[in-house]
Formats: sequence, C-alpha cells, structure tokens
Amino acid sequence: MSDELLHTPLFSLHEELGAKMVPFAGYAMPLQYATGIMAEHQHTRASAGLFDVSHMGQVALRPLEGDMARVALALERIVPVDVLGLKPGRQRYGFLTNDQGGILDDLMLVNMGTWFLVVVNAACKAQDIALMQRELSSDCVVEVLEDRALLALQGPQAETALARLVPDVGAMKFMDARESRLDGAAVIITRSGYTGEDGFEISVPTADAERVAKALLAQPEVKPIGLGARDSLRLEGGLCLYGSDLDQTTTPVEGALEWAIQKARRNGGARAGGFPGADLILAQLENGAGRRRVGLLAEGRAPVRHGAELFSAAEGGEKIGVVTSGAFGPTLQAPVAMGYLETGFSAPGTKVFAELRGRRIPVTVSTMPFVPAGFKR
Repeated sequence: MSDELLHTPLFSLHEELGAKMVPFAGYAMPLQYATGIMAEHQHTRASAGLFDVSHMGQVALRPLEGDMARVALALERIVPVDVLGLKPGRQRYGFLTNDQGGILDDLMLVNMGTWFLVVVNAACKAQDIALMQRELSSDCVVEVLEDRALLALQGPQAETALARLVPDVGAMKFMDARESRLDGAAVIITRSGYTGEDGFEISVPTADAERVAKALLAQPEVKPIGLGARDSLRLEGGLCLYGSDLDQTTTPVEGALEWAIQKARRNGGARAGGFPGADLILAQLENGAGRRRVGLLAEGRAPVRHGAELFSAAEGGEKIGVVTSGAFGPTLQAPVAMGYLETGFSAPGTKVFAELRGRRIPVTVSTMPFVPAGFKR
C-alpha cells in the first residue's frame, strides 16, 4: 500500500488476518479476506460479520451551558431533519443539503443525552466538518473525534455475540444508542448498520480498537468482513452509497429519501423549511420530482453496473435514466441494481432496457430492499 494512504487503527490487524488491502476514500482498507467476498457476504447474512469503518468521520457537538435544544435547532439549519424531536439515546438518519436542494452528504445523528454525535462519510468528512464549524460554532462546540475507531458488527447473530461482552445490548432496539464498556474500553454502541441486517456500530477509543476487535472476533459467530461484501450487502438492502447513488446534484425526493424528512420540517410542520434548498425540496415533497431512484432486477446472471444507461425500448427509444449501483446479489443469486429513471417509468413492474456490452437487456423496476431487512424494531 502507498505510504500516502491513511491507515485506520486496525490496519495491522487487517494485514495479520490476510486482508487484500485497497485504496478507498484516501485510506488503505480491506476489500476481502481469504474466504472471498461471496463467502463473507453469506456469512454476514447467516451469522455475524465485523467491519472496520474507522475511516468514517465522528464529530461531537457539545452544548454551551448545557442547552441541547439550542444545538438541535442549530443543526436544523443545515439538515432537513427533526433534530429537536430526537430523544436522548436515539439516532436518526439524515443529510446535509446545498442551496440547490442537492445532498452534500448523508449521515447519522445521535442524541447522547448531553451532546450529539454526528457520523459522516469518509470522502466527505473534511467538507462536512468545515461546514459544521462554520455554521454551528456560535451555538455549540464542534469537536472532531480524531482518536476514535468505528466497528460495525452485523448479522442475525450479532446480538448473541456482543451480549457475551456487553450483556445489556439485548434490550436495545433499532436506532437505540448508549454508552457502555466493552472489554474494559469506554464505547458508544448504536443498534444500527448499513447491511440491512440487525447489528451494532461501536465507537471505541483508538488505543483500545485492536483489543476490542479481537475480543469480538473471538466470538464463534464472528468473522472479519471487507468492503466488497459491505457493498453487495448494502445494495441488496437498497441502501445508498454516497458518491454513486447520491451526490450534490441529487435531491432527497429524487433519491427516494423523503421518509427521512419528518413532518415537523415539512410544509405545515412546526419548524418547516429553514434548511438549504428548502424551497425546492418542499415543493418536490408536494409535487414530486422529475426522476426517481428505483431498484432494478435484470434478466439472466450478468450484472448491470454503475454508469449503464437505461432506455424505454429494446431498439430506438429514448434514454430515460442511468444505473448508479449494480452487482451480482449473492443472497438472491441474481443481479441487482439501483439507478434513476424518469418518474413516468419508475413504477414497480415497469420494464425498461439497460445497455450492457453494446446490447440492451430487459430490466424490471423493483421495490427495495431486495432482501428483507432484519432490524430489531
């Protein structure tokens, strides 16, 4: 690996475990381990997998004079999410928007009771942190948590494995958050993840990261999982990858993410608007958008990948969209994809055509997720 790439606190452990390391968002990250992407994907669906996601950004927003409401309202100036209504010990998915209604990044907001934790994507974290420092510093302390790693334990056996080390996690529901101790380390545990499976994300001090990871890997259900399986798992789960499925030109409504904009922030809500791009986003919530992110199922076994163009007919016809993510789905044993279509072609069951190696193959618009979510509600 190039010396120019950043290393997470688990870099040495990945090498020890025989990972194939690749560049990702400026970091050297494990693509896969010895058993390969397919086996890692299937193991996570059946049991529990441990992912290193320490390249993500973690930011603490600490209130001035204990005024959490002031921090929440400040956050609502930059995200179209009901932060004020987020209860202590709970987290919520959200996104930063620009003045054109585009998504600057998607993120997680966690109310830790006396402060907020914000987790942002690795490729966007420098700009996200700069934005928070610029927009929020008059209302709270913006502290970048440089000395923390982030682990994701995912799969139907994740609770069984983690409960041996932290017995009370069984009481947590999807999107719950709490501070705890794991193998002597002070950790933050959220019941969340990005595979569509039940699981947990664990923020841990850098100094304790390798020890905690080894304690989790010592559980019989748990194996290390790389970025390759993380991508196929999130795609089967209908979950977006920022930079592929979402970007600064994509609005939340186009991205089929309007569920993440709560009633309080919509037209007629208690705190409607007030975020960048609000006029356009609120209008799209009322009237719809010209294009829509959809799931796509292709016939045959060849995956339709990122960048493939979508057409209204097998011959001739107009270009009506593009694929943004596509791969072979190991759980479905079939190719799965997502992309954007003109809204008139976006209804489930609609047949369109994707260009694959110079020919057009039929693909059918599908609801997502492709694999039912396993979250503990």
